[in-house]
Amino acid sequence: MNLKGRYMPMEAEIKLLSTAEMIQVEKEADANGLTYELMMENAGLGLAEMVAEKYASFMDDGILGLVGSGNNGGDTLVALAHLAQSGWRATAYIVRERDSDDPLLERLRKSGGVIIEVREDINYQKLGTVIKENKILLDGILGTGIKLPLRGEVDKVLGFTKETLYKLDQGPVVVAVDCPSGVDCDTGETASNSLFADLTVTMAAVKRGLLDFPANDYVGELCLVSIGLENNESRSKTWQGITRRVAFPESVTKTLPPRKRDAHKGSFGTALIVAGSVNFTGAVILAGEAAYRVGTGLVTLAVPAPLHEALAGHVPEATWLLLPHEMGVIEEGATEVVFDNLEKVSAMLLGPGFGMETTTRNFLINLFSKPPQKAKSRIGFIPAGDETKSMELQQLPPLVIDADGLKLLAKMPEWWKRIPQPTVLTPHPGEMSALTGLDVREIQAARVDVAEKFAKEWSHVVVLKGANTVIAGPDGRTTLIPVATPALARAGSGDVQAGIITGLLAQGLDAYGAAVSGSWIHAQCGLKSAELLGTNTSVMASDLINSIPLVLKDIKS
Repeated sequence: MNLKGRYMPMEAEIKLLSTAEMIQVEKEADANGLTYELMMENAGLGLAEMVAEKYASFMDDGILGLVGSGNNGGDTLVALAHLAQSGWRATAYIVRERDSDDPLLERLRKSGGVIIEVREDINYQKLGTVIKENKILLDGILGTGIKLPLRGEVDKVLGFTKETLYKLDQGPVVVAVDCPSGVDCDTGETASNSLFADLTVTMAAVKRGLLDFPANDYVGELCLVSIGLENNESRSKTWQGITRRVAFPESVTKTLPPRKRDAHKGSFGTALIVAGSVNFTGAVILAGEAAYRVGTGLVTLAVPAPLHEALAGHVPEATWLLLPHEMGVIEEGATEVVFDNLEKVSAMLLGPGFGMETTTRNFLINLFSKPPQKAKSRIGFIPAGDETKSMELQQLPPLVIDADGLKLLAKMPEWWKRIPQPTVLTPHPGEMSALTGLDVREIQAARVDVAEKFAKEWSHVVVLKGANTVIAGPDGRTTLIPVATPALARAGSGDVQAGIITGLLAQGLDAYGAAVSGSWIHAQCGLKSAELLGTNTSVMASDLINSIPLVLKDIKS
């Protein structure tokens, strides 16, 4: 699934809401002049435009809407009327009885649409016929406020429809209106008879449960249409106060640093990648190449000295910093070497391929315990006016900590107080378990809440990796990356992600912006690599690196 925001202003942010928040937003908007009727009209028009654009070739083949009694049914009827007026053959199947004088039904009739009532359809014979006769099926029976399990007529209609679709060699495209019917939009639970959508057109904001499993498997492609809220946010204080977002192409493009024609390598920062050990040599290469591919001006790879000979030819563009070692792992005395080489470093990555040796843990303890150092003076005469500058204290640069670095960090008492704020932490669920003491299942059951809780407690940016990666900031902002793909479930994938984030941090993005944009680019690389290879199965971490230029080209074109 990959979110697309359409029919929204380019500068708009795609927000993530609970059902209670959405209800409150609509209530406040209605009270302030954006009426429920107008919001429904906007939603239905946006839905119709989305369908007409994506499935223009089906115009003569018919569209069927399964219509409930609530707002989703109203959105569906508005869309069907607009499509009928544009020449589409449109049919509404009324699953839940609507008022006899419903103006939306009359509007569809006057537009040339056909209306079938479930109460007049014995054994769903007419429903079976119209499913087979139409190329598009709008699922507009139930909305965001449902409670499971489903019962009665709705459950029977969904079950019949699901069975009919299963038996067809080539059934209609299923488009869910706001959410697939039977999905709990807060928890992600689903009814047994919920339909698998090819496309879900959600209204105004992404509903939280749509990015949780198992619901996420039912969503298909996720697109969003406006109901008019973003044109005047003062209509709803709740809407203005939402701090959860979903990343989408335009939002990422705005954060990427400009690349002026007269730039030089210093214009795009220096990333120091401190990584690797004798048993994990590839991590530093993956992270370093990713940092370069995302646009960093200079990448320095700091590794245990014995690794240099084996690795040097793999990244000819990199410079190298050879670290003291103990049997091929970073030794605690490497702290001095790192500090002596921080003068021009604009971002540093710690952790990929470290291993779990005590001496490497002590290296980190020393790194985070050492007071700021005096910057090394340049050789030669220093004018009196520069004396203060020459004695500036050398601080640690902006940090990303990943992989074994996080596991070693977890062994330090109150580690979150030792590292610079805000550091970007990039744990997968297992590493998050080590950092928090929570069980992995507990973390996975409440990914957004867990990431937000500890980002605030630690005062750092948390990137909780996995399907639909969560980025939480200490200031209360949260962004979800709406991509879940097995293409990223591969050793080294996290090293690439950490390298991308570090590269963006080196180029001047703040910690939160680098984490969001880097994670989004990484996710798109998974999708792009699978597309190029024709399968998710064969994607390797190096393929992700090769896809970085293609992703950047797509969002900048």
